[in-house]
Amino acid sequence: MHHQVRDAQVVHDSRMAPIILVPGSSATQNRFNSLVTTLNQRTNGHSLLKVTVKTDGTVQTQGRIAPRDVEPYIVIAFENNQDGYNNIKKQARWFDLAFNQLATKYHFNRFNAIGHSNGGLILTLFLAKYYQKSAVTMNKLMTIGTPYNLEESNPHNRTQMLADLIKARKQLPKNLTVYSLAGTQTYDGDGIVPLASVECGKYIFQNQVKHYTQITVSGDDASHSDLPQNQEIEGYIQQYMLAKPNQPGQRIGAGK
Repeated sequence: MHHQVRDAQVVHDSRMAPIILVPGSSATQNRFNSLVTTLNQRTNGHSLLKVTVKTDGTVQTQGRIAPRDVEPYIVIAFENNQDGYNNIKKQARWFDLAFNQLATKYHFNRFNAIGHSNGGLILTLFLAKYYQKSAVTMNKLMTIGTPYNLEESNPHNRTQMLADLIKARKQLPKNLTVYSLAGTQTYDGDGIVPLASVECGKYIFQNQVKHYTQITVSGDDASHSDLPQNQEIEGYIQQYMLAKPNQPGQRIGAGK
């Protein structure tokens, strides 16, 4: 009986396909609170689990995943959330540690991921270096204001990070769908990240993954820090990253 219950739980949990969100530098596990609240208002709601990875690889969690929720939100943030390529590489390793713990605990075998700013770099480095060892499939990746060439506005001046990512692009999953979203508060960027740096994502993903699409948004809330709350981007997330919303009357309780 114990084996039957355990096996049934594994089968049930394997239906889960979480949305994993990774914030950028200096941002905490609370970075996407407003985004998740808005999406839950539009889609009848999903639970939210927030994870912070310590520098020693241990994790602290807040919130919970509701028992019947097959598409929860999981935010993975970092105690050391500072900028810089060396730190981003460390954060990719810490992400891999936390990701493996979550996949083992909740028995999911597929997921979608969203990264804001350097969060998109962390996810890209994860795909290039650690993903091949995982039995879990990333179906879709959305990066928002991600500086693939850091602060460099000239795509011909490739940073070491961009060169490394281009070199490792053969490791990217072939069936992945990628959306790269850029903001334009000014004509050449979102006030922090140059538009040309976001556009360098094409050198990494194009002709390597199943689909690669770059989308540029402008107008209100198109500055770098405002992008996760931009209404147009919220619409793209709902349209491209989420499964069909729950039917009325089937609301899943959202964690806090």
